[in-house]
Order: sequence, then C-alpha cells, then structure tokens
Amino acid sequence: MMRLSTRDAAKRLGISYATLSKHIASRKVPPPEMVTVGRKIIHMWTEAEIEHVRKLLPKIANGRKTRYQRLRAAQKKGAQKQKAPAKKPVPGKRKRKNRSPNPASLTLRAK
Repeated sequence: MMRLSTRDAAKRLGISYATLSKHIASRKVPPPEMVTVGRKIIHMWTEAEIEHVRKLLPKIANGRKTRYQRLRAAQKKGAQKQKAPAKKPVPGKRKRKNRSPNPASLTLRAK
C-alpha cells in the first residue's frame, strides 16, 4: 500500500498544497492518518482517501460560485435585473463651491 504526502496528494487532485491544507484545517476534508516525524506531523494519504476527496471537491470548490448559484438561477428565471432608482438630492444641503486659496498663504509663497 503506497502512502503519499499532502503535497503529492494535492498534485494528484490538481489543487495546490495550500488549498488542501486549508480544507483539512477547516474540516471540509477528513484528515488522513497522521505520522509524527521528529517534531513535524505529516499526513499520509492512501489512494482510497485521495479518491474520496476527489468526490468531495466539486461540492466544496469555488465557494463563491457555488454559494450564489441558487440566487443567480432565480434571477435568470425571474424578470431581468432591475436598475436602482436615481438618487434624489437631500433637501437643505448645498453643494460646496470651489474656494480660492487663502490670500495669506499666497504672500508667503511669493517670498
């Protein structure tokens, strides 16, 4: 039975090592057997565990895309996207005019 490191398992899955490690840390992917080598803890993957994760990946990959998938489907079925109404100016609030620079500061620059 061949055992692979997390880096090798990530290569076989077609994702980066960081992505696979984040999925393990967030418990989206079940962690494989852990082996302590010196002070390091190494995950050792079997072929069966890699195939199990391969089946899980489409469910957890592209979080933003899959999260809003239902919302986009509902928008496609319903009416076309409506634009927000134009904003009305606030009563009693004036726009600021461009003020000329302070005359005192102009005399200091001239010197």
